[in-house]
Amino acid sequence: MRRVISLIPLGRAQRTPNMALLTVRHLTIYRYSEPVRLGQHRMMFRPRESHDLKLLRTTLTITPNPTRLRWLHDVFDNSIAIAEFDGAAAELRFESVVALQHFETVLPEYPLEEYAKNYPFRYSDEDMPNLGRALAHHYPSDTVRLWARQFLDPSGTTGTMSLLRSMTLDIRKQFLYVRRSKKGVQSPEETLRNRSGSCRDFAVLMMEAMRSLGVAARFVSGYIFLPGDGTTITGGGSTHAWMQAYLPGAGWIDFDPTNSIVGNHNLIRVGVAWSPDHVLPLWGTFTGTRNSFLGMDVTVSVTEKGLD
Repeated sequence: MRRVISLIPLGRAQRTPNMALLTVRHLTIYRYSEPVRLGQHRMMFRPRESHDLKLLRTTLTITPNPTRLRWLHDVFDNSIAIAEFDGAAAELRFESVVALQHFETVLPEYPLEEYAKNYPFRYSDEDMPNLGRALAHHYPSDTVRLWARQFLDPSGTTGTMSLLRSMTLDIRKQFLYVRRSKKGVQSPEETLRNRSGSCRDFAVLMMEAMRSLGVAARFVSGYIFLPGDGTTITGGGSTHAWMQAYLPGAGWIDFDPTNSIVGNHNLIRVGVAWSPDHVLPLWGTFTGTRNSFLGMDVTVSVTEKGLD
Protein backbone atom coordinates (compact mmCIF):
# COMPACT_ATOMS: atom_id res chain seq x y z
CA MET A 1 0.00 0.00 0.00
CA ARG A 2 1.13 3.54 -0.60
CA ARG A 3 -0.05 7.08 -0.13
CA VAL A 4 -0.02 9.47 -3.10
CA ILE A 5 -0.82 13.17 -2.69
CA SER A 6 -1.11 15.27 -5.86
CA LEU A 7 -1.72 18.92 -6.63
CA ILE A 8 -2.31 19.87 -10.27
CA PRO A 9 -3.28 23.50 -10.96
CA LEU A 10 -5.14 24.77 -14.00
CA GLY A 11 -3.36 26.42 -16.88
CA ARG A 12 -0.11 25.90 -18.75
CA ALA A 13 3.21 27.54 -17.95
CA GLN A 14 4.73 29.79 -20.60
CA ARG A 15 8.53 29.85 -20.85
CA THR A 16 10.25 33.25 -20.66
CA PRO A 17 13.96 34.13 -21.13
CA ASN A 18 14.81 34.00 -17.42
CA MET A 19 12.43 31.19 -16.52
CA ALA A 20 13.18 27.46 -16.40
CA LEU A 21 10.74 24.58 -16.06
CA LEU A 22 12.32 22.15 -13.62
CA THR A 23 11.35 18.82 -12.13
CA VAL A 24 12.79 17.78 -8.76
CA ARG A 25 12.72 14.10 -7.76
CA HIS A 26 13.77 13.28 -4.20
CA LEU A 27 13.76 9.61 -3.15
CA THR A 28 14.71 8.39 0.34
CA ILE A 29 14.67 4.70 1.31
CA TYR A 30 15.21 3.37 4.84
CA ARG A 31 16.16 -0.33 5.05
CA TYR A 32 15.92 -2.64 8.07
CA SER A 33 17.05 -6.24 8.66
CA GLU A 34 13.61 -7.11 10.03
CA PRO A 35 10.22 -5.43 10.32
CA VAL A 36 10.30 -2.52 12.78
CA ARG A 37 7.52 -0.34 14.12
CA LEU A 38 7.58 3.02 12.39
CA GLY A 39 7.25 6.17 14.42
CA GLN A 40 6.36 9.69 13.32
CA HIS A 41 8.34 11.08 10.38
CA ARG A 42 8.62 14.76 9.40
CA MET A 43 9.37 15.79 5.82
CA MET A 44 10.62 19.04 4.35
CA PHE A 45 10.55 18.38 0.60
CA ARG A 46 8.21 21.07 -0.72
CA PRO A 47 10.01 24.14 -2.18
CA ARG A 48 9.10 27.59 -0.87
CA GLU A 49 6.84 29.41 -3.33
CA SER A 50 7.79 33.01 -3.99
CA HIS A 51 7.96 35.66 -6.72
CA ASP A 52 10.89 33.70 -8.19
CA LEU A 53 9.53 30.17 -7.76
CA LYS A 54 6.09 28.81 -8.60
CA LEU A 55 4.98 25.23 -7.94
CA LEU A 56 3.08 23.64 -10.83
CA ARG A 57 2.60 20.08 -9.68
CA THR A 58 3.58 18.10 -6.58
CA THR A 59 3.36 14.41 -5.77
CA LEU A 60 4.35 12.74 -2.50
CA THR A 61 4.40 8.93 -2.42
CA ILE A 62 4.96 7.10 0.88
CA THR A 63 5.31 3.32 1.18
CA PRO A 64 3.96 1.74 3.38
CA ASN A 65 0.85 3.85 3.55
CA PRO A 66 0.77 6.15 6.60
CA THR A 67 -2.34 6.04 8.75
CA ARG A 68 -2.28 9.83 8.94
CA LEU A 69 -0.60 12.56 6.90
CA ARG A 70 -0.89 16.22 7.82
CA TRP A 71 0.74 19.47 6.73
CA LEU A 72 1.80 22.55 8.65
CA HIS A 73 3.97 25.66 8.41
CA ASP A 74 6.72 25.98 11.01
CA VAL A 75 7.90 29.21 12.64
CA PHE A 76 9.93 30.03 9.52
CA ASP A 77 6.91 29.37 7.26
CA ASN A 78 8.56 26.24 5.84
CA SER A 79 6.09 23.62 4.61
CA ILE A 80 6.26 20.46 6.74
CA ALA A 81 4.51 17.10 6.15
CA ILE A 82 4.09 14.77 9.13
CA ALA A 83 3.38 11.07 8.58
CA GLU A 84 2.21 8.63 11.27
CA PHE A 85 2.22 4.86 10.86
CA ASP A 86 0.51 1.88 12.45
CA GLY A 87 2.31 -1.40 11.90
CA ALA A 88 5.75 -2.75 11.04
CA ALA A 89 7.85 -2.74 7.87
CA ALA A 90 11.35 -3.70 6.74
CA GLU A 91 11.55 -0.82 4.25
CA LEU A 92 10.23 2.73 4.26
CA ARG A 93 10.15 4.85 1.08
CA PHE A 94 9.49 8.55 0.55
CA GLU A 95 9.37 9.92 -3.00
CA SER A 96 8.66 13.57 -3.72
CA VAL A 97 8.25 14.83 -7.29
CA VAL A 98 7.80 18.56 -7.88
CA ALA A 99 7.38 20.43 -11.17
CA LEU A 100 8.07 24.14 -10.87
CA GLN A 101 8.82 27.40 -12.63
CA HIS A 102 12.11 28.97 -11.60
CA PHE A 103 12.61 32.66 -12.38
CA GLU A 104 16.26 33.63 -12.31
CA THR A 105 17.65 37.05 -11.54
CA VAL A 106 20.34 37.55 -14.20
CA LEU A 107 23.46 39.38 -12.97
CA PRO A 108 21.53 40.82 -10.03
CA GLU A 109 22.16 44.40 -8.98
CA TYR A 110 20.40 44.71 -5.67
CA PRO A 111 18.86 48.09 -4.73
CA LEU A 112 20.32 48.46 -1.25
CA GLU A 113 19.26 51.35 0.93
CA GLU A 114 21.76 54.17 0.69
CA TYR A 115 22.97 53.68 4.28
CA ALA A 116 23.60 49.95 3.67
CA LYS A 117 25.57 50.19 0.41
CA ASN A 118 28.86 50.36 2.31
CA TYR A 119 30.03 48.38 5.31
CA PRO A 120 29.87 48.97 8.20
CA PHE A 121 26.20 49.87 8.47
CA ARG A 122 23.54 49.59 11.16
CA TYR A 123 20.15 47.97 10.76
CA SER A 124 17.17 50.21 11.38
CA ASP A 125 15.36 50.20 14.70
CA GLU A 126 12.40 48.69 12.85
CA ASP A 127 14.41 45.73 11.50
CA MET A 128 16.54 44.96 14.54
CA PRO A 129 13.86 43.23 16.68
CA ASN A 130 13.21 40.74 13.86
CA LEU A 131 16.88 40.04 13.11
CA GLY A 132 18.13 39.15 16.58
CA ARG A 133 18.34 35.39 15.92
CA ALA A 134 19.94 36.00 12.52
CA LEU A 135 22.72 37.98 14.21
CA ALA A 136 23.28 35.58 17.14
CA HIS A 137 26.41 33.42 17.02
CA HIS A 138 26.00 29.64 17.15
CA TYR A 139 29.78 29.11 17.08
CA PRO A 140 31.44 32.14 18.74
CA SER A 141 35.03 32.22 17.54
CA ASP A 142 37.83 34.77 17.34
CA THR A 143 39.35 32.65 14.56
CA VAL A 144 36.27 33.08 12.38
CA ARG A 145 36.04 36.79 13.19
CA LEU A 146 39.68 37.37 12.19
CA TRP A 147 39.21 35.35 9.00
CA ALA A 148 36.14 37.44 8.10
CA ARG A 149 37.97 40.73 8.62
CA GLN A 150 40.43 39.96 5.82
CA PHE A 151 37.67 40.83 3.35
CA LEU A 152 37.35 44.39 4.67
CA ASP A 153 39.03 47.27 2.86
CA PRO A 154 41.87 48.67 5.03
CA SER A 155 40.56 52.16 4.28
CA GLY A 156 37.67 51.47 6.64
CA THR A 157 34.86 51.44 4.07
CA THR A 158 33.94 48.36 2.04
CA GLY A 159 31.12 47.95 -0.45
CA THR A 160 28.57 45.68 1.22
CA MET A 161 27.91 43.57 -1.87
CA SER A 162 31.65 43.48 -2.65
CA LEU A 163 32.28 42.10 0.83
CA LEU A 164 29.74 39.31 0.41
CA ARG A 165 30.78 38.49 -3.14
CA SER A 166 34.45 38.33 -2.16
CA MET A 167 33.79 35.91 0.69
CA THR A 168 31.54 33.74 -1.50
CA LEU A 169 34.26 33.56 -4.18
CA ASP A 170 37.10 32.94 -1.73
CA ILE A 171 35.45 29.89 -0.15
CA ARG A 172 34.94 28.36 -3.58
CA LYS A 173 38.55 29.05 -4.61
CA GLN A 174 40.40 28.29 -1.39
CA PHE A 175 38.45 25.37 0.10
CA LEU A 176 38.02 21.78 -1.08
CA TYR A 177 34.46 20.50 -1.41
CA VAL A 178 33.95 17.08 0.18
CA ARG A 179 30.63 15.27 0.05
CA ARG A 180 29.76 13.93 3.52
CA SER A 181 26.84 11.63 4.32
CA LYS A 182 27.48 11.98 8.04
CA LYS A 183 24.82 13.96 9.88
CA GLY A 184 25.48 17.39 11.30
CA VAL A 185 27.99 20.07 10.38
CA GLN A 186 31.58 20.87 11.15
CA SER A 187 32.29 23.84 13.32
CA PRO A 188 33.49 26.85 11.32
CA GLU A 189 36.89 26.57 13.03
CA GLU A 190 37.20 22.97 11.84
CA THR A 191 36.32 24.01 8.29
CA LEU A 192 38.95 26.75 8.39
CA ARG A 193 41.54 24.36 9.83
CA ASN A 194 40.88 21.60 7.28
CA ARG A 195 40.27 23.97 4.37
CA SER A 196 37.57 21.52 3.28
CA GLY A 197 33.95 20.67 3.94
CA SER A 198 30.52 19.97 2.53
CA CYS A 199 28.06 22.55 1.24
CA ARG A 200 26.42 22.83 4.65
CA ASP A 201 29.83 23.34 6.31
CA PHE A 202 30.64 26.18 3.91
CA ALA A 203 27.21 27.73 4.48
CA VAL A 204 27.67 27.66 8.26
CA LEU A 205 31.19 29.11 7.98
CA MET A 206 29.96 32.03 5.89
CA MET A 207 26.93 32.57 8.15
CA GLU A 208 29.09 32.80 11.25
CA ALA A 209 31.63 35.00 9.48
CA MET A 210 28.95 37.47 8.42
CA ARG A 211 27.35 37.43 11.85
CA SER A 212 30.75 38.24 13.38
CA LEU A 213 30.70 41.39 11.21
CA GLY A 214 27.17 42.29 12.29
CA VAL A 215 25.39 41.14 9.11
CA ALA A 216 22.23 39.06 9.60
CA ALA A 217 22.42 35.60 8.03
CA ARG A 218 20.37 32.42 7.89
CA PHE A 219 20.79 28.85 6.61
CA VAL A 220 19.02 27.59 3.48
CA SER A 221 18.37 23.98 2.49
CA GLY A 222 17.14 23.01 -0.95
CA TYR A 223 18.20 21.70 -4.33
CA ILE A 224 20.55 22.82 -7.09
CA PHE A 225 20.07 22.41 -10.84
CA LEU A 226 23.07 21.12 -12.81
CA PRO A 227 22.48 22.46 -16.34
CA GLY A 228 24.80 20.05 -18.16
CA ASP A 229 26.24 22.79 -20.38
CA GLY A 230 29.81 22.40 -19.21
CA THR A 231 29.32 24.72 -16.26
CA THR A 232 31.09 23.43 -13.16
CA ILE A 233 28.53 23.27 -10.38
CA THR A 234 28.92 21.23 -7.20
CA GLY A 235 26.30 19.72 -4.93
CA GLY A 236 23.97 17.80 -7.23
CA GLY A 237 22.59 14.34 -6.50
CA SER A 238 21.47 15.20 -2.98
CA THR A 239 20.01 18.11 -1.07
CA HIS A 240 22.08 21.30 -1.21
CA ALA A 241 22.79 24.05 1.32
CA TRP A 242 23.76 27.71 1.18
CA MET A 243 23.04 30.88 3.14
CA GLN A 244 21.17 34.15 2.87
CA ALA A 245 22.15 37.59 4.15
CA TYR A 246 19.61 40.28 4.98
CA LEU A 247 20.47 43.60 3.34
CA PRO A 248 18.20 46.64 3.78
CA GLY A 249 16.44 47.53 0.56
CA ALA A 250 17.06 44.13 -1.05
CA GLY A 251 15.89 41.76 1.69
CA TRP A 252 17.20 38.20 1.95
CA ILE A 253 19.80 37.49 -0.76
CA ASP A 254 21.12 34.01 -1.61
CA PHE A 255 24.86 33.32 -1.40
CA ASP A 256 26.14 29.84 -2.28
CA PRO A 257 29.84 29.66 -1.26
CA THR A 258 30.14 26.10 -2.60
CA ASN A 259 29.59 27.39 -6.15
CA SER A 260 30.28 31.14 -5.87
CA ILE A 261 26.66 31.85 -6.73
CA VAL A 262 25.15 35.23 -5.80
CA GLY A 263 21.40 35.34 -6.29
CA ASN A 264 19.05 32.47 -7.06
CA HIS A 265 20.91 31.09 -10.11
CA ASN A 266 20.09 27.33 -10.24
CA LEU A 267 19.05 27.36 -6.56
CA ILE A 268 15.70 25.98 -5.39
CA ARG A 269 14.88 26.94 -1.80
CA VAL A 270 13.03 24.46 0.41
CA GLY A 271 13.69 25.49 4.00
CA VAL A 272 15.22 28.45 5.83
CA ALA A 273 16.22 28.69 9.49
CA TRP A 274 18.77 30.20 11.86
CA SER A 275 20.71 26.89 11.94
CA PRO A 276 20.89 23.61 9.94
CA ASP A 277 19.17 21.63 12.71
CA HIS A 278 15.80 23.17 11.82
CA VAL A 279 15.79 22.34 8.11
CA LEU A 280 16.48 18.62 7.95
CA PRO A 281 14.81 17.19 4.80
CA LEU A 282 13.56 14.10 6.65
CA TRP A 283 13.71 12.86 10.20
CA GLY A 284 11.78 10.25 12.19
CA THR A 285 11.86 7.31 14.60
CA PHE A 286 11.39 3.57 14.69
CA THR A 287 11.14 0.88 17.36
CA GLY A 288 13.20 -2.25 16.85
CA THR A 289 16.42 -4.02 17.80
CA ARG A 290 19.62 -1.99 18.09
CA ASN A 291 21.17 -3.42 14.92
CA SER A 292 18.05 -3.62 12.77
CA PHE A 293 18.78 -0.41 10.84
CA LEU A 294 20.75 -1.31 7.71
CA GLY A 295 21.05 2.07 6.07
CA MET A 296 19.47 4.91 4.14
CA ASP A 297 19.68 5.68 0.41
CA VAL A 298 18.98 9.17 -0.92
CA THR A 299 18.67 10.07 -4.60
CA VAL A 300 17.95 13.57 -5.87
CA SER A 301 17.67 14.74 -9.46
CA VAL A 302 16.77 18.14 -10.90
CA THR A 303 15.98 18.14 -14.61
CA GLU A 304 14.81 20.78 -17.07
CA LYS A 305 11.94 19.98 -19.41
CA GLY A 306 8.69 21.27 -20.77
CA LEU A 307 5.32 20.43 -19.31
CA ASP A 308 3.00 17.85 -20.79
